[in-house]
Amino acid sequence: MNFSFFISKRIAFNKQKSFSRFIIRLSIAATALSVAVMIIATAFAAGFQNTISQKIFSFWGHIRVQHFELGKSAVAEETAILKSDTVETILKSNSNITHINAFATKSAVLEFNKNLEGVLIKGIEQSYDSVQMKPFLLQGRWLNFSDSFYSKEVVLSSNIANELQLKLGDVIKAVFINSSDGSTTYRKLTVVGIYKTGIEENDKLFAITDIRLIQRINNWNEHQIGGYEVFVNNYKNMQAIADNIRLPIIWDARSIKEVYPSIFDWLNVQGTNRNIVFIIMAIVAIINLITCLLILVLERVRMVGILKSLGANNLSIQKIFLYYAAIISFVGVGIGTLSGIGMCWLQQYTHWFKLDEQNYYVAYVPVEIIWWQIAIIASVTFLLCFIALILPTILIKRVEPVKAIRFN
Repeated sequence: MNFSFFISKRIAFNKQKSFSRFIIRLSIAATALSVAVMIIATAFAAGFQNTISQKIFSFWGHIRVQHFELGKSAVAEETAILKSDTVETILKSNSNITHINAFATKSAVLEFNKNLEGVLIKGIEQSYDSVQMKPFLLQGRWLNFSDSFYSKEVVLSSNIANELQLKLGDVIKAVFINSSDGSTTYRKLTVVGIYKTGIEENDKLFAITDIRLIQRINNWNEHQIGGYEVFVNNYKNMQAIADNIRLPIIWDARSIKEVYPSIFDWLNVQGTNRNIVFIIMAIVAIINLITCLLILVLERVRMVGILKSLGANNLSIQKIFLYYAAIISFVGVGIGTLSGIGMCWLQQYTHWFKLDEQNYYVAYVPVEIIWWQIAIIASVTFLLCFIALILPTILIKRVEPVKAIRFN
């Protein structure tokens, strides 16, 4: 058996009460806490970024393609543009694009029992991929497009429904104002669904109905739309995909990050906070273990002196303490990994940690466990701690056997 490993194992698993035993337990606890905090921070940051991003993408897709207008607000009525076979062919031929939807928006005032609410009505086609939005339906169903003229149904957000004090099945009046001459026209729509995404920018502003209604109100023909929503297979690449789409000169492709920069900037801050937590926790774990090993080396000075007098060289004695430190690090990292995963699972299935949805866009802290990130956290923490622990063992070279044996 390896001499150094044998000695380190006997020391590590010695059940005799001593000050060093308390220090070892404290070091294991601190290392475990550091690893657990890093895992939880990673899962929480990934959960925030993925959950909130998917809410936005479900409503608007990953890329918006529409008429190019310099300086125009991203959230406003679009200028009519003809459906283009050329544009659709370009989009569908891109292997990174999975689905496209035509859409148009129109400002309106909703009226119900003398209650008024200004909204932006989003019109969609029958081919719209409603799978994206159905998870956010609190009540009712999706739109029915069976009417040959246009669907006389509407899906409202819970915010708008509460402001108008209405429920499913109620008939509301949608009043449209002509921007050119100020004339008004209205349509009666039946509320068939109530949704809630938790994104205030969407829930307070948008109602969803048939695009043919907007075309009729705007005196557009059936080939005129506001633009296309584009879904891609990997949202992390949406900016690069948008930049590389080559469209006719009057068309413009913008990622949703450009449409809602404030939200995505806030999400990026979560990633920065996670990295700061990583650095702090890693430093805590390393300093703690270095201090622990220094204490262990000083406590075992007499043992070092005896081993040297018996012929053991410095490298063999150093290995004893390195094996010792490796055992402490491994136990601490293992406990921390299991604790961190356990806390993430607890939050994932119980949602015990709640949030203010108006401020954070979610009602509870979302968790996404990414196993390769956990593996990296555990392995890199162990490696950094082990490398840092080489420093205290240098003291062993300076121990003189005669003085060490008399050391008290």
